[in-house]
Amino acid sequence: MTEGRGSAMAAAVVLCLVAAVLHCQVAQAATYVVGGRSGWTFNLSNWPHGKNFRAGDVLVFNYKRGAHNVVAVNKAGYNGCSSSPRNAKVYTSGKDRIRLVKGLNNFVCTLPGHCGAGMKIQIIAS
Repeated sequence: MTEGRGSAMAAAVVLCLVAAVLHCQVAQAATYVVGGRSGWTFNLSNWPHGKNFRAGDVLVFNYKRGAHNVVAVNKAGYNGCSSSPRNAKVYTSGKDRIRLVKGLNNFVCTLPGHCGAGMKIQIIAS
């Protein structure tokens, strides 16, 4: 019976350590305001340069509601300035918070002419 308690105690300690590690990883997520003080606007393609993004980091897109939108698109949507795929998530609050996934993250504004004028960004999160 003592052996069973020892195994249970060891398992509990391991679970606590795993939970602590996961909590620390979540706590380390960074928040980035896209475009800085200017917010989500035109000619932001260089904005991500020099930043080290990680999966779980949050991008904040600030803009005047109704003046823009943010659409999370695939690579074809980014290159073609379209809402590709068809079920792409569209954000319109003016204070959108989007959590990055691992790999390539693409965002465009799909209002007429905006993406073509540089209102799009690509971010790679590790």
